[in-house]
Amino acid sequence: MKKLLSKIINLKKVPRIFSVPEDTRVYCIGDIHGRCDLLIALHNKIVLDSAGFSGKKLLIYLGDYIDRGLYSKEVVDLLLTQPVEGFEAIYLRGNHEQVLLDFLNLDPNIASQWFNFGGLATVFSYGLAIKGIPVGDDLKQIQQDLINKIPTEHISFYSHLQHSFEYGDYFFVHAGVKPKVALSHQSKLDMMWIREEFLNSKFCHPKMIVHGHSVSKLPIVLSNRIGIDTGAYYSDILTCLILEGENKRFLATS
Repeated sequence: MKKLLSKIINLKKVPRIFSVPEDTRVYCIGDIHGRCDLLIALHNKIVLDSAGFSGKKLLIYLGDYIDRGLYSKEVVDLLLTQPVEGFEAIYLRGNHEQVLLDFLNLDPNIASQWFNFGGLATVFSYGLAIKGIPVGDDLKQIQQDLINKIPTEHISFYSHLQHSFEYGDYFFVHAGVKPKVALSHQSKLDMMWIREEFLNSKFCHPKMIVHGHSVSKLPIVLSNRIGIDTGAYYSDILTCLILEGENKRFLATS
């Protein structure tokens, strides 16, 4: 009985090993936030890194393509018109895309929140000049003007973004997941917005969680999560996680 208990205890101490399917390479890009220049640079690095690899190549974007940086429209244009050749692309939804959709489709008053965390940069990138933070009836006019300015292809892009993606032993999501809740039962709201409850938890889900949303100077690799939002819009560092077999490594713009 003691030997059995000893084996159980030792097994609990064995680090978990995560992998992606054989003959596959996964590239996963963190929060872009309107930095089209960095996205182009990182795409070029990915092309060079993947040269000669003949297996399946996945390129996963964790969301927050827009806001804060000055070139949100250009980021989406690039993704739609110049996808990286030879890759299957997966686009996830960030909280910033959700707020944009809420502003366009629901309540224009949400703009007060959106503009205060970077939304004005997106509005400018679509060709609307706004002085200060508008209120009242001005918001309704801006809502209608923005609807008229945003290309239908962009609206479709924002509307069809996925909330999560599962591949091999990894679960990709924008913000994170609620601890102790099955991955199949996670709420869309948590997957786009959760922060401290997820970041402070040591709970291990069956899959390794790969996320953005919460900025760190360097990628964070823990026993239960990998965070790759390195604050591109102000740090000039856009980060990509690369997964192949049981191995992981990183590419970045600086």
